[in-house]
Amino acid sequence: MLAQLYPPPNIQDSEIAREATARIVPFVRTRKPLEVRIVEAENQEPLVLPAGAVALLKDILEAMASGHSITMIPHHAELTTVEAADILNVSRPYLIKLLEAGEIRFRKVGTHRRILMEELMAYKEKSERRSRAAMDELVALSEELGLYDL
Repeated sequence: MLAQLYPPPNIQDSEIAREATARIVPFVRTRKPLEVRIVEAENQEPLVLPAGAVALLKDILEAMASGHSITMIPHHAELTTVEAADILNVSRPYLIKLLEAGEIRFRKVGTHRRILMEELMAYKEKSERRSRAAMDELVALSEELGLYDL
């Protein structure tokens, strides 16, 4: 599976997702597999979901309850520059500058650049850490200068 886009849910599905989220949250906290019974099926054997799938299901249900569409992309997927730029919420030319500067590893297929999802997410995490550190530094400087006392 590469990127799979799921459209926004209708109002009824959003409400069902909201109720399901409320019921599944306590099980996510246990970090244990969850046994589920599918009532309409002929086979009454329980379906066992691994703990990671339960957490992922909760995230999906929360997005649906909010009326959002969902895109699932496995870490091993290769992205085009357009897809990668969309995920980072930057322009394609800016992304290409990051690639050429060595900020994000990529490979070329002919003349086209391909970025592994895991490489893109590693860059995103590193970038967010730098942003948080800069913000913390600004807050500390503001406190030192007494700007919060105003």
